[in-house]
Amino acid sequence: MIDYQAARIAMVDGQVRPSDVTLYPIIDAMLNVPREVYVPHEMRALAYVGRHINLEGGGVVLAPRILAKILESLDIKPDELVLDIGVGLGYSAAVIARLAEAVIAVEENSALAAMAETTLSEQSADNAVVHVGPLIDGAAQHGPYDAIVVEGGVQVIPDSLLAQLKVGGRIAAIFVDGPNGQCRIGVRTSAGISWDNVFDATAPILPGFASETTFSF
Repeated sequence: MIDYQAARIAMVDGQVRPSDVTLYPIIDAMLNVPREVYVPHEMRALAYVGRHINLEGGGVVLAPRILAKILESLDIKPDELVLDIGVGLGYSAAVIARLAEAVIAVEENSALAAMAETTLSEQSADNAVVHVGPLIDGAAQHGPYDAIVVEGGVQVIPDSLLAQLKVGGRIAAIFVDGPNGQCRIGVRTSAGISWDNVFDATAPILPGFASETTFSF
């Protein structure tokens, strides 16, 4: 039988801390959120392995170090409202819920969304709200947002999603180009989005975020 608490500690000590993640709220969240309940039941033994876990419908549970580095780069504050795109079974929303005032978690796969909502409720993540709908649409009715996290790879991001950021708000996304990728942080200004590369990373491209879409970046 797997000792999941020991696995969480090993994940943080072996994957998260060595990746230069130092913000205590992130470390604390990842030590306390049971990642195993937010992955498909048959994959729980892999919950703390240092790689992405693919989900039905093209979604992904990002590798722990990647999610942690994204959150470190965003530096989410306790009074902020966060939009979490591609929440899958809810793990990222559960972690972000410990950092932010509230998180709106978007999932277009209704079955995954229902399971995420149930698990988040069971885990008392009462400030996480699951929104069912196309990932690229976000959830404008709940915004504008202080931060947006895209839980997977992108090639393009629609302007309608970027518009859901407050001026001064930040967005994190993994831009994928073939086998390579970069996590970028964008800051919304009155003139648009100013992007910076922050670290190398790659992830499966989420539904709607491939360059074949009609949206332009």
